Formats: sequence, structure tokens, C-alpha cells
Amino acid sequence: MNDTSPCIKLCTLDPITGFCLGCGRTGAEIGNWISMSREERIALKQVLPQRLAGMAARDGRCVVRQKTR
Repeated sequence: MNDTSPCIKLCTLDPITGFCLGCGRTGAEIGNWISMSREERIALKQVLPQRLAGMAARDGRCVVRQKTR
């Protein structure tokens, strides 16, 4: 996995979880992205699919799929 930003330009925070509906990060994680190490970025990117799936399952919503790079 690479350490590029997972942002897909759908920047809206879920009011219940605080996760971005586009990428799954929290506001703090988005703000700290630049200062994170490569290892921290990769570790965070590994949990984002589960976060997005959890939000979708909770609300029965369609989840935006991250494209693989």
C-alpha cells in the first residue's frame, strides 16, 4: 500500500462518527496527514475501508469505494 492521500474530494464529516464520508478519516487525521510518517499514513489507510463500510452498514447507505492505486 502506498502513502498517498485517500481524499476523493467528497469532504463531509459524518455527524455521528466524525468520519469523512469520502475517505473515512477524522477531521484531526485529515489535518495531521501532512505531518504523519509514511508508516502512520499506511496504517491509517488500512483501517479506512472498515470505517466506511461500518458507516454504510449502520445507515444502509451506499459507500463510495476507494480506488486502488
